[in-house]
Amino acid sequence: MPLVEVKMLRGKSAEFKKTVLDCVHNALVDSIGIEDWDRFQCVTEYDRNDFEFPSFKTDNFMIIELKFFPGRTKEQKGRLIEEITSGLKSSLSVEPSDVFIVIDEPPLENWGIGGKQKG
Repeated sequence: MPLVEVKMLRGKSAEFKKTVLDCVHNALVDSIGIEDWDRFQCVTEYDRNDFEFPSFKTDNFMIIELKFFPGRTKEQKGRLIEEITSGLKSSLSVEPSDVFIVIDEPPLENWGIGGKQKG
């Protein structure tokens, strides 16, 4: 059950944002084997004065935060990162240098699903 939040500058088209989410989802399915229906994603947009990043980044810069259950290998996570960035490059011409990905794996006891503690 990955949770995905993509942070980016305000002003991208609905199609651009949907394609970003599709790229992330497809990479999750292909690299760590989540089910296709398992899609909990959001885009958070910021005005330029509320989203600071280095001046050598472009307006396509984004931060992708992924939270999922622990247990994936270093190799799976590496492949996930590569697949997300390559998908964004091929689908939207977003340079890998404009993609910052953070993976967080909270312990199962920190997940509450359907009113029940997971762990």
